[in-house]
Amino acid sequence: MQSISVFEIIKVGIGPSSSHTMGPWNAAEMFLDLIRRNRSIQDVQEIYLEFFGSLAKTGIGHGTDIAGMLGLSGENFKRIDTTKIDEKIAEIKVSNQLNLGGEKIIPFVYGHHLVLNMRNSLDFHPNGMIFKAVFSDGTSLEQDYYSVGGGFVATKEENSIQSHCVRTLYPCHSGSAILKNIEKLKLNRVSDLVYLNEESWRTKEQTDAEALYIWQQIKECIYKGVNKEGVLPGGLNVSRRAAGLNKKLLGGKTYTNIDEWFKLVVDAEETFNTINKWVSCFALAVNEENASFGRIITAPTNGASGVIPAVLMYAQAFTDHVSDDDIIRFILVAGEIGTLFKKNATISAAMGGCQAEVGVSAAMAAAGLTEIMGGTPGQVVMAAEIAMEHHLGMTCDPIAGLVQIPCIERNSMGAMKAITAANIAIESDPNKARVTLDEVIQSMWDTAQSMNERFKETSEGGLAIAVNVAEC
Repeated sequence: MQSISVFEIIKVGIGPSSSHTMGPWNAAEMFLDLIRRNRSIQDVQEIYLEFFGSLAKTGIGHGTDIAGMLGLSGENFKRIDTTKIDEKIAEIKVSNQLNLGGEKIIPFVYGHHLVLNMRNSLDFHPNGMIFKAVFSDGTSLEQDYYSVGGGFVATKEENSIQSHCVRTLYPCHSGSAILKNIEKLKLNRVSDLVYLNEESWRTKEQTDAEALYIWQQIKECIYKGVNKEGVLPGGLNVSRRAAGLNKKLLGGKTYTNIDEWFKLVVDAEETFNTINKWVSCFALAVNEENASFGRIITAPTNGASGVIPAVLMYAQAFTDHVSDDDIIRFILVAGEIGTLFKKNATISAAMGGCQAEVGVSAAMAAAGLTEIMGGTPGQVVMAAEIAMEHHLGMTCDPIAGLVQIPCIERNSMGAMKAITAANIAIESDPNKARVTLDEVIQSMWDTAQSMNERFKETSEGGLAIAVNVAEC
């Protein structure tokens, strides 16, 4: 088993879903590259895209169709002006044309060239899709892809994450391996070990810079979220709440930039009640941005993208752990814990329900917070176990296929559970723990495999069925 960099788990993304938006978008870009390697974009006469299983059933709500069209148009989700997305999609649908790879305009009729096949699934993974290019000489090129969580894409032959995998000096494929390596190397902190392994990809200075870049993106995302009001797109008429909560907590105080706002947050009243509300505000802000095709930090998925930002912002605003070193070590440890779930279970809600998204992000955040609060390596791993233990069995049942209800509030709840898990671990002796992190990861995977398909991001069970809403 090869290692995964923490920055493959915590990275820049775009809403509303890592598996249903970023994955198909990446797959479209991969198919364009496949065409270029085998033929030429100029040889393409028509292109077809069919989504299956969970991708089809919740495709409209997750923007899967939008991601497919924009990816085929040569757009990149890390660079696209997110305010222009609706305009670009409207142009494709009205003109019945698509500028393939930004190189050639071809016919493209939505519903004919792009199909959401809700009746069938591909065997390899619930998030399956097939791309097909027809060339001017009558030949064709076809490839199936599978969005396996966190924006990663696989074919039956290979996984996109493999191109980023290496063999590190001190492999950490389990919680027990982390602790054994730390003892063997006589290290004091989990982040010390992560630093050593990340050198397989980049220098320490580059690692520090990337982590601080992630932090800056987190702050900007939260700031955008607390300053936007209105109704989220999709038809459920869900109102944004972070902005109103932010105003209430600041007592009407005004600010003109992110630094002024952050100082007001830090100086705000610190009672249990207000801190609790701020944590919720931070998480709501991120996930409201995610729900409206905003640029966010995928950690480890988009549906769970508010947990780590909320917990890290809590640490910065309401604890003494505020240095750049604290931020970096939090992100390194959180990311490393995320790799354990990716390698040994799943971070895809279509495979494991919401325990694979909010549950994993809570475990990551709990470990990161425990690390900077001075927890021992054993306590760090214990915190991750506690956080996941209390998310086991959580279903993924988004109403109308939108990453809004119950997804947005779940991030607030996940953040609070992460903080609680860290506090419990800090006051506990990990040597007396009856359940290990590795055991809870295995239990999570067993639960995922036993979970009814209706509760795996299909909008066919739970809240999605119990709540009667008009189809969006």
